Order: sequence, then structure tokens, then C-alpha cells
Amino acid sequence: MVGDLVLARVDGIGHHATLQLVNGRRRQLFQGTEVVAVYGNRYAPNQFEAEVPTSMAPCHLVASGGIAARALSWHEKIVRGPTTITPIGLLADADANRINLRNFTLPPVVPARDYQPTAIAVVGTSMDSGKTQTCAHLVRGLIAGGLRVGYAKVTGTGACGDYMLLRDAGADPVLDFTDVGRPSTYLLSREEAEQTMLSLVNHVTHHGVDAMILEVADGVLQRETAALLSGSTFPQLVGGIVMAAQDSMGALAGFHWLRERPTPVLALSGVLTAAPLQVVEAHQATGMPVYDRDELATAGVAMDLLAQAQHRATSASAIGGA
Repeated sequence: MVGDLVLARVDGIGHHATLQLVNGRRRQLFQGTEVVAVYGNRYAPNQFEAEVPTSMAPCHLVASGGIAARALSWHEKIVRGPTTITPIGLLADADANRINLRNFTLPPVVPARDYQPTAIAVVGTSMDSGKTQTCAHLVRGLIAGGLRVGYAKVTGTGACGDYMLLRDAGADPVLDFTDVGRPSTYLLSREEAEQTMLSLVNHVTHHGVDAMILEVADGVLQRETAALLSGSTFPQLVGGIVMAAQDSMGALAGFHWLRERPTPVLALSGVLTAAPLQVVEAHQATGMPVYDRDELATAGVAMDLLAQAQHRATSASAIGGA
């Protein structure tokens, strides 16, 4: 089942030659190494599409965070294919109950009704569009403005790279979907994805932050991302969006797609900001401000974006109350 912990033997080294440990160190894998992984689905256009197998037959390591699944397809740049593993057995407790990631979920919390810090969501046009870097530098800007900032990654595949980066950026707390029992969010229903997001927002709020940054993985057309952005829960929790894009055409397409949803786009950022011509094109095509990482990390830009998100959230709340 999704979330089950499994002891497995590495049979062949493919794309993932290392495994992330709980302390963030990458452990080198060798043929014959025994590892503990977790069964989970994966959606990553630049890497693997994978699903939890229906048996304990040999399968694959499809993410360096330790995701075991059956790889269905992968990007052509993955020339070595996936790392192959053979499950030895499911992990169990002293009473022979299988151990699942759900056993370690954070307890539910209900924040005070009169306290809701403003949230900005960072979404992207695709995988590797610059979302996490956008989040980290926006956190830096809000901290420079004197705020305590929390972060949560609400969809994606479990791994510690983004988690460590946002901790280094100064976000507190830093959470993701694994904290609420999900090794990944691929193939969740809309209701499950919305509940995952709501739980994370509640936990970040419970820490008494002044603002929060929420990262939504992959691109706006990805199954769970599209469901979240099109649902009723997202605009209730999020005041505005910063969209990361790889190029100006992607920025234009993503902007038009998001404009049909309730939550407004506040600005553009991401990989495209490495090219001044792309920045000019994206701004002219969308009318949106385009900020690079250094600009996002300034108090002026970050606080202005937060103020816009706060204004939208306050207006939406007033309309809802009326």
C-alpha cells in the first residue's frame, strides 16, 4: 500500500545511485546494499512516472528520498534507467502490524478562528521551472521585512532537498506532505489533496507565523496541481500566486490558464529571469512584473507582494462574510 515501509535489496544501480538519509546526507548505493524505502507513486516529467506495484515483486527506486515503485516511463535523459530493487519484506512493529508513513503523521491542529496569516503560493509551468528557489528567496525577502515566515510544500514527491533549502533560507516551520502521512501526492483525489494542503496550512498557522509560502509541485497542468488550483479550498487559503516559468511563452500560457481561476497572479519569476530578453517578453505579453531571485529577496518587493495578497484575502473574506 502507499506509505508502507519496505526493506529491499539493491540489484542494479541506475539513475539513483544515492539515497538521502534522515540527516540529509546522501548515502552511496552499491549492488547488494539493503535499504528501507517507502512505497509511493511518482509524477516527474523530467524523471519518472511510477506507481505502487500490486505485489512484492522486484521494482524500482524512483526518487532519492527513498520512494519504491514500478517505473512506467522516464525521460530519455535517464540513460541508465531506474535503480532496480527487490523487496525483502514489509516493516512491522512488535505486534506484527505493518508500519506505514501514516503512523507518523502530525496530530491535527485547529488554529484560532481570528488568526490567519496571509499565504502566497508559488506554482510553476513545469517541473524544474524554479519554484523552490523562488520560495526560498521570497522567504528571505519577508524575513528582511521583519516577519516570521513559515513554509509548506503541499504536493510533490518526498525528498529532503527542498526541505533543507527552505530551512537554510530561514523559514520556520518547514513542513511538507510527508508530515501528514503522504510519501507523495500523485494520484490523490482532489479531496485528499485539499485535505493535505489544509492540514499543512493549519500546522504552519499554529506556529504563530506572520506569513507563509506554499509550494505546489510540478506544472499547472499536472493532475493534482490543476485540481487544487481549480477547487474551492485553494482561494480560501491563498491570497495570491507567484508563478515560476522556464520561458516567456510558458509564462504567457500559464498566466492565461491561471487567470481563469479565482486566485490572482501577483508576479512572475523562475528560470526565465536568467535571460533578460525572456523577462522583457514575459512582461510585455502578460503585463505582470517579473522578479529574479535577488529582487524577491529584498524587503521592498517581498512585502509589496504580501500586501497585495493580504488585500485580496481581506476583500475575499469581506465578500464571503457579506
